[in-house]
Amino acid sequence: MTKETIIIGAGPGGLASAILLASAGVKVKIIERLPFVGGRTSSIEADGYKFDLGPTFFLYPRVLDEIFRAAGTSLRAEVPMERLDPQYRIQFGAGGALDCTPNIERMEKQIEALSPADAPGFRRFLSENRTKLGAMEPFLESPFLGWQDLVQARMLKMLPMLRPHQSVDTYLKRFFKDERVRLAFCFQSKYLGMSPFRCPSLFSILSFLEYEYGVWHPIGGCAAVSQAMARVAQKLGVEICLNEPVEEILFAGRRAVGVRTSAGTYRADAVVVNADFARAMERMVPDHLRKRWTNAKLAKKKYSCSTFMMYLGVEGTFDLPHHTIHIAKNYTQNLDEVENQHVLSSDPSFYVQNACVTDPTLAPKGHSALYVLSPVSHQHPNIDWTKETSPFRKLLFEKIAQAGYGDIEKRVRYERVITPADWDSRYEIYRGATFNLAHSLDQMLHLRPHNRFEDLDGMYLVGGGTHPGSGLPVIFESARISSRLLLEDLGVDTNTPLLRSGRVDQSVKSSAEKSGIFSTAATMLGLKSKSIS
Repeated sequence: MTKETIIIGAGPGGLASAILLASAGVKVKIIERLPFVGGRTSSIEADGYKFDLGPTFFLYPRVLDEIFRAAGTSLRAEVPMERLDPQYRIQFGAGGALDCTPNIERMEKQIEALSPADAPGFRRFLSENRTKLGAMEPFLESPFLGWQDLVQARMLKMLPMLRPHQSVDTYLKRFFKDERVRLAFCFQSKYLGMSPFRCPSLFSILSFLEYEYGVWHPIGGCAAVSQAMARVAQKLGVEICLNEPVEEILFAGRRAVGVRTSAGTYRADAVVVNADFARAMERMVPDHLRKRWTNAKLAKKKYSCSTFMMYLGVEGTFDLPHHTIHIAKNYTQNLDEVENQHVLSSDPSFYVQNACVTDPTLAPKGHSALYVLSPVSHQHPNIDWTKETSPFRKLLFEKIAQAGYGDIEKRVRYERVITPADWDSRYEIYRGATFNLAHSLDQMLHLRPHNRFEDLDGMYLVGGGTHPGSGLPVIFESARISSRLLLEDLGVDTNTPLLRSGRVDQSVKSSAEKSGIFSTAATMLGLKSKSIS
């Protein structure tokens, strides 16, 4: 008998899961709240302009390519892509700039112009993080369902390399003395919604991935990737129901057996949740059924920052890089205002995507589609967006002008603004925290919600709220992990290279527990049992 699975949400994790499950012979139905696929990786289209709603950097294409190959196609066959060089320009409020390039010799010269003593550190950084990524990949591909998964022999060997008690910035001091150079290699912690001064050092691999595997632009934007995934899924027989919010998940005892929407009731052998984790738990699962992830406990968790967004259709073009990142003069203060004080900065960091310099299909001829993002606090009583939206918008226009775009406000022909309040209410993101649960040590690996959800049977999670975390390549990996667990639980064969990777060696776990290595590993990682809530 064919097994059936319902996926809640047609975001990148849900679409990737659908492809993998359908490729394995499972009947899949995706139910999406919005009238289009992609979730935050969808697009805004109006007046001839097209903008990505959320992610604009496409990194490490290997994972998604392998998922497409499970369906008999490839990423390149489905989505034309351009590798960017320079990858992005970083402007430092403290002075200086870097046009970051994957060309090692040219990048060394860029660093040397800013800080001569730091140029030799670039190759050492690449070499060490190449080794680190190779060692880490099996763990990024594995489920972490309990403490025991920390004590694989390979994990224990990695502990000195992981430097769990160091931040990314502290780790980078081994290679670069100039704070500006370090920021060029750790601002990527913002992909996780975290400060580089608090983000665990293992995430130094994020900037390494950019230099080793490239920063890519899918023609049509990252939303084109979501559309391609939906197209491939439908060819495999996946049914996608749009504009149909799930009102509740149905249970038989503690087992998920289906969902209810305004259109009806759907039954299934398993349910995959791709919606924002905390919001989905609040809205779709009765509180009494959740032991570890009750509403009260969710409220006490740490959440990422949010983003203030401006999507601007502008008359005219700009001879500026595809991506420009402006880092505030006092970046430490800026981060403190975002993450701890929960107030708006008078000198914010921000990012501008000028995608038409690479992809003119995104705007009418002679026009540009500019995407502007500034990291801000998630929803907090200190900030009332009904009062602060207009002043903060005005401030960003002033900052954009200083970044080389001039006084563009009078040339804007289309504009849309999204605040944390909008992310919260319109896009159903808990507290508007666009990068989900923070990636702090006490909310990583087995301390994140599990891919096979620990509170309930027959429920699986994909997306930034589960292991391994946020960012498109990592979300795609979460889909592979969760799909493998689901198929194993349903008794479906997973003996294929794309689903077999990353399995935990049970004999290693058993011997490690008996020898006492378990507690040693936990202590070294700083993750004691009292951290679990």
